[in-house]
Amino acid sequence: MATRIYDLKQKEVINVKTCKRLGFVGDVDFDMETGCMLALIVPGPGCICGFLGREKEYIIPFCDICQVGNDIILVDIKEKDVSENIKC
Repeated sequence: MATRIYDLKQKEVINVKTCKRLGFVGDVDFDMETGCMLALIVPGPGCICGFLGREKEYIIPFCDICQVGNDIILVDIKEKDVSENIKC
């Protein structure tokens, strides 16, 4: 099934392990040689009401995506294993 990055960015990402809403897709990581999608990148919550950048972002490998629906993307992840902490 083909889809556009714009369409992915309109979908909310939900972790099926915790039933937690992680946010909306912010970016997509691709392999430039093969053109295959490697991961979804979901920005975490803002540090101070969205100011001063983001506290962390979720980098979700393609293999951890369970299902892509009309409005949501279901992923099966351990949140601390896929997040990068960024100092504010």
